[in-house]
Amino acid sequence: MNVSYKERIARRLTLVTALIVLVVFAIIYLVVDYTVVESIDRELKLETDKHVGQIFLVNGEIRFVHKDEWQEQEHSQIQLDPIFIEIVDMQGNSMDRSPNLVENHLSFYPERAKRHEAWTLKTGSREVRQMQIPLNQDGKQEGYMLVAKSFEDARELLTNLRNILLILYPGILISLFLAMRFLAGKSIQPIQKIIQKTNLISQSNLNERVPVAEPNDEIAQLTRSINELLARLEQALTREKQFTSDASHELRTPLAVMRGTLEVLIRKPRTSEEYVVKVKMALGSIDRMSEMIDQLLSLARVGKGKMSKDEVELISFTNNFAQQTEKESGREIVFETNLTTPLFTQVNEKSLQMILNNLIQNAVKYSEAHTKIHLQVGNHEGAPFIMVTDEGKGMRNESLEKIFDPFYREMDEAPSLIQGTGLGLAIVKKLALESGIQIEVESEKGKGSSFRLIFSQEI
Repeated sequence: MNVSYKERIARRLTLVTALIVLVVFAIIYLVVDYTVVESIDRELKLETDKHVGQIFLVNGEIRFVHKDEWQEQEHSQIQLDPIFIEIVDMQGNSMDRSPNLVENHLSFYPERAKRHEAWTLKTGSREVRQMQIPLNQDGKQEGYMLVAKSFEDARELLTNLRNILLILYPGILISLFLAMRFLAGKSIQPIQKIIQKTNLISQSNLNERVPVAEPNDEIAQLTRSINELLARLEQALTREKQFTSDASHELRTPLAVMRGTLEVLIRKPRTSEEYVVKVKMALGSIDRMSEMIDQLLSLARVGKGKMSKDEVELISFTNNFAQQTEKESGREIVFETNLTTPLFTQVNEKSLQMILNNLIQNAVKYSEAHTKIHLQVGNHEGAPFIMVTDEGKGMRNESLEKIFDPFYREMDEAPSLIQGTGLGLAIVKKLALESGIQIEVESEKGKGSSFRLIFSQEI
């Protein structure tokens, strides 16, 4: 059965409160019980202290210091809150008792006399609280004096208190549950408003936001978290739309070239040289699409799995990379470092190689063939870095924030003849984020660009 959150809150709070109230009621009852019993026991102790020096047993006979004290009205009548006294010998045989006992006798427990404790028992139809003390004469114990007081009024008081508490308990619980249910409903009203607002937000209106409550409480924090999530979703959806649009546009261009080339070929017979030229154009378009698809797949694979990190010595790694790339590209790549000791860092080696490869390819594309590409390894304020520098076209300042977007390419005044997919730096950025590498870019139009890879200081 589905129970609303409001009901669950009300039930849990009521259950906790019910346990607390139960403990409080139990403490109240026990305190009253202890207080009443302690009061009666104190009166019994005062009574025994008053009579113990006035009654003696001499050779089996009772002697009174004040006979009239024994015959006073409170011991001769059955009245409200009476005192009962009975004198017994060592075997518990009754020797005398107060007239208000009538035909009844008090109970004799010789083992309790030494402990001077009181207990509750039935005497005839009455419930009494009794205490007994030894009677001594010349250092010799002759018998016992049993003193009791009616416990009926106290029992009635305790019973009434118990009944009142038992009647109040379910009433309090019901009132608490209704109050908790109402307060829980009021408490979750802001959440219900958030639910209603978020239910209205769809893909078509991701720019909508949930109003933030004024107090800086948990509800406001939840609202801000939801708004931040919506902002991230909106950005991701915008990037996805832009990426899809750009990918479609970029793939459409080589397809259009291929189609146009093939249509030209079938219009009329051509010479073998013309066929070769047109086929090479078609193959160039195919190569461009293949390269773009490979880059798209690489971009999609980044972040799919947890990237392991290796301990890499940056000086030897970068030097070997520069030598290998120089052989493959035919461009002069200068390795530079001012360090004399090995420089280690934790990074995924394959990712670092792909980052450097894309940066070098960009440097080759956007710089003249006679210029050099510099690879520098250093350590700045404890942070290792690798810097790729070219002497190429450079970029405008307004382009620096966009160059890592997929398919973004800075447009010159004249149409660029540089071939590329516009995905290399997007892959670099994503791999750097996954590897914990910070990228800094410096560029000046017409003078070249520098990409600095800053690694974590943890080894």
